[in-house]
Amino acid sequence: MNISDTFSLAFRTVKSNKLRSGITITIIALGIMALIGIVTSTTSMKEQMRDSFSSMGANGFTITYKDQQRFGNQVRVRNGKLNKKSSLDKPITLSEAQAFKQLYKFPATVSISLSASSNVEVHYRNIKTNPNISLSGSDENYIAANGFVIGKGRNLSPNDVATGRNVCVLGNDVAVKLFGDDVSRAIDKIILLGTLPYRVIGVLGAKGSGTGGSQDNFILISYNNMRSLGLSNATSFSLGVATDNVQQVAQAVSEATGVFRAVRKLQPMENDNFVITKSDASIEKFLSLLNDIQYGAVAIGVITLFGAAIGLMNIMLVAVSERTKEIGLVKAIGGKRRNIRQQFLFESTIISVLGAIIGILLGVVVGNLFAMLMKSGFVIPWLWVVIGIIACAGTGLLAGLYPAIKASKLNPIEALRYE
Repeated sequence: MNISDTFSLAFRTVKSNKLRSGITITIIALGIMALIGIVTSTTSMKEQMRDSFSSMGANGFTITYKDQQRFGNQVRVRNGKLNKKSSLDKPITLSEAQAFKQLYKFPATVSISLSASSNVEVHYRNIKTNPNISLSGSDENYIAANGFVIGKGRNLSPNDVATGRNVCVLGNDVAVKLFGDDVSRAIDKIILLGTLPYRVIGVLGAKGSGTGGSQDNFILISYNNMRSLGLSNATSFSLGVATDNVQQVAQAVSEATGVFRAVRKLQPMENDNFVITKSDASIEKFLSLLNDIQYGAVAIGVITLFGAAIGLMNIMLVAVSERTKEIGLVKAIGGKRRNIRQQFLFESTIISVLGAIIGILLGVVVGNLFAMLMKSGFVIPWLWVVIGIIACAGTGLLAGLYPAIKASKLNPIEALRYE
């Protein structure tokens, strides 16, 4: 007998024992369905959360000036040591910010900003806002780096930033206050920021509220315009960095620290004279919770497979007793021990893999039905699909190993006499 004959015989045996095989396949399928279903739904939730938190800035960080407390010509730092004022008390200049933007090669968006007043009053004809509008001076990357999108019109262009012309992009709340619900009316209109005229070139899509209140109650202008008109008394620029993925933030921060230390010409033993602030703590907490749920799903799958392995082994041992005469006949016509072992191992593996395939299909369907209720995307966790098939195949081999060895050792003469 060759392997193909042995496999064919094993498959026919599994097919002929429908009830016994079906019960074992169902047990395995339910365990794998629970595993794949939970992993599929949690993976989908993770992707949705990453998208949501990315729009809130959790996929990025900011680099700002470290305004130290001064002691004459020295500055005291956290470890109690004294460093020279010239080393630590140093605002971030525009040339340093531009150098960092050019040298930072990590796959991320870098934006240069200059802080300004948060109590600006804006006028359009006879309509005016409360004096609580924030004014931000930045470059063409500010919108992408902070998770905004252009709703109407266009973004600041590099030429707008370089020339410092009087153009602005309105936050959604400001546009609604001045122009009503049809914010497209704002495009190309002239508004007054205090007493200064600005042409509106774009309106941002609504972003909603964050921890500090509404994120749409601001106006964006270029930092060169802000400097030229003296709209900011800030002495230091800041840098915003947004990575493509929340999971890349830690690596991006590490590389940014090294690049900016070089830009600031810091010696190896000097402390950082800048602060990097991350905003991904909340998403890490949620992702940790989802990981715990996935670990629970893995535990359920392992326990189920363990129970299925015991059940499968018992079924195979019963099969050895029931088919003792058949085994004796196979040996009598020239079948070898390895053929008997192969047949029983093939039978147990076929049952396990069939259970895995059915469980995976059901798990993907159930997991994505849950994901649809959560309004997240369709996901197939390919890694766990492969792991599930390999785990079930291994379970089948282990469960069938002892019965296969026992069957192969039967004496053919005694087996033929067995009643």
